[in-house]
Amino acid sequence: MSDTPLRVLFCIGINQNFFDLPEGGVATGDVWTAFVALMDGIKGLPGVDFIGDIDDDSHMVGPSDGWPWTCYLLCDVDTQETVKQACDFLRSTPVGDSPWKLWKYAKIEARIGRALTPREYRG
Repeated sequence: MSDTPLRVLFCIGINQNFFDLPEGGVATGDVWTAFVALMDGIKGLPGVDFIGDIDDDSHMVGPSDGWPWTCYLLCDVDTQETVKQACDFLRSTPVGDSPWKLWKYAKIEARIGRALTPREYRG
C-alpha cells in the first residue's frame, strides 16, 4: 500500500435481471453466491485495504441504476489499475452453472478520492 492510498467507494447496483429470476436455470441464490465471490475478490486483491461496507436493501427497494445504490464497499486502494481490476470482477465472476457473468445482474461504479483529514485552517 502506498503512503497515500486512493480512498475508493465502490457503488454497486442490482438491476432488473435479478428481479426477473428465476430464469434460464439461474436463481437468486446463484447471484448471491457470485456477489459474495465479488466482495471476497475485491477484499483479497493485493493493494486493497477493506474499510467497511453498507447494504441499503431495506431502504432502496427495486433495481438501482444509480444513486442511491444498493450497496457500497469502502476501501483504500494502492492504484487506479487495482481499482480497475476490482471492477473487472463483474465481468469475470460466473453466476451458477450459467454462461452469464455477474455484470448481467449488477453494475459497479468506483468513486475515487482521498481520505477526508483535518487540515489546518488559515483564515
